[in-house]
Amino acid sequence: MNSIQDSNNSDNYLTKVLPWILRIGVAGCFIGHGAFGIITKSAWLPYFAVAGIGEDTAWPMMPIVGTMDIAMGILALLWPCRALFIWAGLWATWTALLRPLAGEPVWEFLERAGNYGVPFAILVVVGTSGALFARLPSVWPNLDEEKRGQLMLTLRATTLTLLLGHAGLGLFAQKAGLAQHYAALGFENAEGLVPFVGAIEFFMVAIALVLPRAGVFLGICMWKIATESLFVVSGAPVWEVIERFGSYAAPLALALLIWQQQSKTETELEPVTA
Repeated sequence: MNSIQDSNNSDNYLTKVLPWILRIGVAGCFIGHGAFGIITKSAWLPYFAVAGIGEDTAWPMMPIVGTMDIAMGILALLWPCRALFIWAGLWATWTALLRPLAGEPVWEFLERAGNYGVPFAILVVVGTSGALFARLPSVWPNLDEEKRGQLMLTLRATTLTLLLGHAGLGLFAQKAGLAQHYAALGFENAEGLVPFVGAIEFFMVAIALVLPRAGVFLGICMWKIATESLFVVSGAPVWEVIERFGSYAAPLALALLIWQQQSKTETELEPVTA
């Protein structure tokens, strides 16, 4: 009986924790991105140009876009609703697509899978039908096997895609910004380290495909937090780290789901005692 009770407790725990992990992931992404709009960022100019917006118009538009993003991030915490997560997923997909459309490697789009994958993961659970603007409950109902499987598949695809994108930026694109990160750590041959780390990340993707264990995805979460924190080490604003909250939320949520599934399986295999 105690084993069954422990399994039910883990179910209840996850229905409370998972929504918050994913909502914080969405909130961090939009607040961090919005902050760059408020302070303005010259790197955004080519993305506005894709939409036919010139530099003179783009600069005053940045704070408007930033304010909208920050508002969306705050609402993800205070008033989560279907309309918000539908918009978040579509907007994050579009802003990620602007990078290859502006001539950057497609790896940039893949690397931002945490931005659009996390709101879509929430929609897998809450659905797109129903009241669009009604506040969603902070605690999810217990997930049935089908819904849990769909959520795990979405989070797994999101995690592997974002890691694959970052790996491609290192091994194939050899992004200059990554070399700056490693140089800030004191590595003399920082440029040579970029493709090496990219190869390690491709290996991590392979491991996660072959061994989809809770510990593997928890390790990916910690790896992402560590590598993205190098933005701050190299002198970039902390908003770079906050903007990538979705990249931490997806593997963390997936690790908890796998752990819960493994615990339930082990519980079912235990002999029932009075």
